[in-house]
Amino acid sequence: MGVVRNEHERVIEAPAAAVGALIDRLSAADDPLFPTPAWDAMTFDGPLAVGASGGHGPVRYGVAEYEPGHRVRFDFTAPDNGFHEISVEPLGERRCRVRHVLETEPRGLDRLLWPTVVRPLHDTIVEEVLDNAERAAVGHCAHPTRWSRWVRLLNALDWDRPETVAVPEGARLLRGALDRPVYQDAYRMRMLPGLPRDPRAWAPMLREDFPRLGCADGELLLRVDIAGLTARASILVDDEHITLSTYARPDSRRGRLYWGVVRLGHPFMARLMLRRTHRAFALAAPSAGERAGRTVAA
Repeated sequence: MGVVRNEHERVIEAPAAAVGALIDRLSAADDPLFPTPAWDAMTFDGPLAVGASGGHGPVRYGVAEYEPGHRVRFDFTAPDNGFHEISVEPLGERRCRVRHVLETEPRGLDRLLWPTVVRPLHDTIVEEVLDNAERAAVGHCAHPTRWSRWVRLLNALDWDRPETVAVPEGARLLRGALDRPVYQDAYRMRMLPGLPRDPRAWAPMLREDFPRLGCADGELLLRVDIAGLTARASILVDDEHITLSTYARPDSRRGRLYWGVVRLGHPFMARLMLRRTHRAFALAAPSAGERAGRTVAA
């Protein structure tokens, strides 16, 4: 396989200056173009400027050329090679063309990964960038990008896994809810743009009939007593993370027998429920272009 050149473009019924201003916000906290939270955000070690280094997910690159309001080019970081760039070209006073170009020479294993994994993901992400440019500049997207089953599977397989942590200090309701717990655990995931900040929205990851004992300071406490087992679950949402924590204490012989079996699968099920709900919210969240449009309207 030789040099690969991949191009995408979209004509948008908006002034080039307006779309160029959106490109200038790539990697910013209010980035209106990169398709988060469904995909990893574009981030750099500083503002968008020549010399800034970063990327998105495992893809690493740096800003090699930057013409504010018009074009930015990113050079891939070794061992990768080549570049990708996004630019806007005026086609009149209220019409422009946005173009994304990638050029690289896959080597070694990348010769297999490019057509099977990288290109399908790349094509989808770039088309969603163009969707967001259209949404943010025009107010809607006429033909939103649709994921193939293969892209959906790749996204699911690559989704972040919950991190095992200590029960956070912020879980005050949980810490005061149960004396002498014999078991405790906590798993957390990153909060992403567009995910709900109200912990009550996350409660359906557990059984719907678990009583809610309280909600304060970003924490929801649930009673999850089952079969002689006294247990409490906490869902804590802060600026950085969503954390699912559990306290448990068997109070009878039946409870000890039940917990002796259930605790073997509990960590797996807790992580699975958190990860599944986290991804579902991310895929259902408003796009970056929609969020940008709402901010402008407000």
